[in-house]
Amino acid sequence: MATLKLDDLPDLLTVKEVANVLRVSVLTIKRWGKRGKLVPIRINSRGDRRYKKEAVLWLLGMTPKS
Repeated sequence: MATLKLDDLPDLLTVKEVANVLRVSVLTIKRWGKRGKLVPIRINSRGDRRYKKEAVLWLLGMTPKS
């Protein structure tokens, strides 16, 4: 797997991207959404999940949550 550079990440991340950054499974990310630990933004008619980069960085302890 290539090294991830946080500055190169988009402002909204997919479930898979978040799982890769946090090194957990996709199911863990979905469970965290249900528990309110990492709340997704629902987009399009299918309700795909996207996560704010700031929220992911906050979980990593890198920036204050806005």
